[in-house]
Amino acid sequence: MIDDRQLDKIADQLAESERLLASPEVTADYRRSAELAREHLRLRKLADKAQNYKRCRAELEQLQELAGAGSDDEELRAMALAEIDSARAALESAEQVLMPALLAPDPDDERNAIVEIRAGTGGDEAGLFVADLLRMYKRYADTVGWKVGLIHSCATDIGGFKELVCAVSGEGVYGMMRYESGCHRVQRVPQTETSGRIHTSAATVAVFPEADESDSIDVPSEDLRIDIFCSSGPGGQSVNTTYSAVRITHLPTGLVAQSQDERSQHRNRDKALNVLKARLRDHQQRCEQERLGNSRRSLIGSGDRSERIRTYNFPQNRLTDHRINLTLYSLDRIIEGELEELLNALKAHDVRERLKQEKV
Repeated sequence: MIDDRQLDKIADQLAESERLLASPEVTADYRRSAELAREHLRLRKLADKAQNYKRCRAELEQLQELAGAGSDDEELRAMALAEIDSARAALESAEQVLMPALLAPDPDDERNAIVEIRAGTGGDEAGLFVADLLRMYKRYADTVGWKVGLIHSCATDIGGFKELVCAVSGEGVYGMMRYESGCHRVQRVPQTETSGRIHTSAATVAVFPEADESDSIDVPSEDLRIDIFCSSGPGGQSVNTTYSAVRITHLPTGLVAQSQDERSQHRNRDKALNVLKARLRDHQQRCEQERLGNSRRSLIGSGDRSERIRTYNFPQNRLTDHRINLTLYSLDRIIEGELEELLNALKAHDVRERLKQEKV
């Protein structure tokens, strides 16, 4: 049962948000006004969930009162008894919807994301798996209205990738894509296998929230080494006769970012710097989490790139996510971009774990 004081607090926060939005000083500040508008929308949705929970609770209490032994109207009592189970189920459903919303929102969840996919063990087959993962994410992005832009790629001779980096933009991108960070393992018969043997190969996925102006990430020019070179394709051959590809190295940390998919050196530099800032932000946060021993690192959204998180078994049409012991026999649809069931299950598990920690 949710404490009424929590519900009253939501109403107070919504009223304060509306007051601030109407104030002249906020109206005159575009950035502040936009931030408050987003917060007001969140509180409005939260208040609606709270109102629905209170309504369901009041209905159940009324039915329990009517069904009590002291009721004089037997017909009314029988009707109340018949409706109690459905009212209790409605209240439980309303509580399940409201409880996650009561958690403090992670501001990173609404950010765009930088997604890196790299081939691991498995040779050419691992490179083909990287291409499959990119296609899977692109198709999912299409269904939810996100945009995917390639920043850097290193292709193989047979249509795969040794590595690639892309930017994914849209509503709530990082909040869903954060669960993809880790080692993805694939089991299938490679295209190049003539004897029909099943091979196991792997790819690693890293997802970072994109940095923005509010992060104030200081990158002095003296801390950067910028290399300019010709873009290259499969086998290393040049695909661009101009020196447009850019590689930026952050000397204090050794972090590297590069971009070669634009014809313009300036656009490639901007893209590479954007990726570098995202990596620096991620690096800073991980160092801070290590220092504080942040328990959030133990949850499935922690983004540990060394952890084997998922197995794609094509002969059995099976996908298994090892973090939540979820197995789905619909790999043929998932690899074509139908990720909603999987990602929602991961998000729901993460919310439950966070709720447990807040109660400790």
